[in-house]
Amino acid sequence: FVLLVDDDGPGIPPDERERVFERFARLDASRSRTTGGSGLGLALVAEIVADHGGSVRVEQYIIG
Repeated sequence: FVLLVDDDGPGIPPDERERVFERFARLDASRSRTTGGSGLGLALVAEIVADHGGSVRVEQYIIG
């Protein structure tokens, strides 16, 4: 089973991509707990998917 999420935003720099799976990680310094969430979303996704034998990754991919 593969789930692909396409985001047309500015993207995540390659050197920051693994950090998005860390608990409480926020890559945008302008975001805080009141304006940008808790930083737990992708960390929880990665844990749940791993518990089911899967994996999660972030990559740059142009869908055509």
